[in-house]
Amino acid sequence: MTKRPQLIIPAVLLGILFVVVAIVYFVEPASSLPSFFPGHDASSSHHHTKHGIAALVVAAACFVFAWFQSGPTRDGSA
Repeated sequence: MTKRPQLIIPAVLLGILFVVVAIVYFVEPASSLPSFFPGHDASSSHHHTKHGIAALVVAAACFVFAWFQSGPTRDGSA
């Protein structure tokens, strides 16, 4: 696997962004979501828990990717 250290910071920033998106989905009802969020419905009062869980999964994937990219490189002599 080729290491790309220049992708570590963007992956961490995207992970943080998706954690914030997940929090917004858990806290705000569908009528209070920003209009560009999937699931925005002006007449609804329920929370989009599944959208929040999906955002957390994507955030975890971003963090895991950054973690693997920051690990030591492996030489081919093994």
